Amino acid sequence: MDGLYQDIVLIGGSAHPELNSKISEALGIPLTPTEIKHFADGESYVHICESVRGKDVFVIQPTCRPVNENLMELLIAIDALKRASASRINAIIPYYGYSRQDRKDKSRVPITSKLVADLLDRAGADRVVSVDLHADQIQGFFNIPMDALTAQPIIVDYVKNSGYDLENMVVVAPDVGSVKRSRYLAERLGCPLAIIDKRRPQANVSEVMNVIGDVAGKDVLMIDDIIDTAGTICGAANALKELGAKSITAGCTHPLFNGEAPKRLMESAMDKIIVTDTVPLTEEKNIDKVVVVSIAPLLAKTIDRIHKGKSVSSLFEE
Repeated sequence: MDGLYQDIVLIGGSAHPELNSKISEALGIPLTPTEIKHFADGESYVHICESVRGKDVFVIQPTCRPVNENLMELLIAIDALKRASASRINAIIPYYGYSRQDRKDKSRVPITSKLVADLLDRAGADRVVSVDLHADQIQGFFNIPMDALTAQPIIVDYVKNSGYDLENMVVVAPDVGSVKRSRYLAERLGCPLAIIDKRRPQANVSEVMNVIGDVAGKDVLMIDDIIDTAGTICGAANALKELGAKSITAGCTHPLFNGEAPKRLMESAMDKIIVTDTVPLTEEKNIDKVVVVSIAPLLAKTIDRIHKGKSVSSLFEE
């Protein structure tokens, strides 16, 4: 092992073993043996099988489905590392569960993403790293350093190297909430931006969609951070097709694909869906339209820079 990595330890949770292996391979650092099991009543148990005393430890665990089980496993691993005298504990959470519960949108509801931030802090994490948070303000929920990465440069590189006609491409924001990330993508690709305005005229009436911008005859690229049940993005794709879009490609960082999402995506007007591997895709979710680009190289570079005390933001400036 490189002398620079003598004091680093990689711990892989059970949520996404394939991503753990890819990050380990990219860094050239083996995963530290860890025993993870569940008792008959559902309790989680984590045993770090080698000494981590005085080490810089990175725990990789997206808090995807089953969210509560994976989150609890992460908290238990952090507690185990703290009690084992690790020098620093870095929680690498490619997908930050509960990120959509980031504000009080009505009376008597929790801000659960803040609660999760507090739990990570109290468990003993010294730093948290995540990718494409659903809301930027979540960074402010932490009292410890928090690195919020973005997968958009990875999607930009894929589009640039996949034979798309960028002169005929338009980036479309599927809703107002995705305008910021859509503008970023449009600027990096040198394409115009269009926005879908959607609203319900009254209760139980189908959404009315208007598109601000020209999409007729264009190759459309839509971007979002999460595709969950796929209702919004499929409705947007079908509306764009009716308005004369030549082809439609969607991109997202976190392909949750819950419920009827795989069926909706297959039956939608989308030709291709570019996703990253922040969460694992089961066989039924890995449909023919999906192309997976790995987040592992970005996370490996981030881990390397954190360990060496280098800037993480410069990764995106490059």
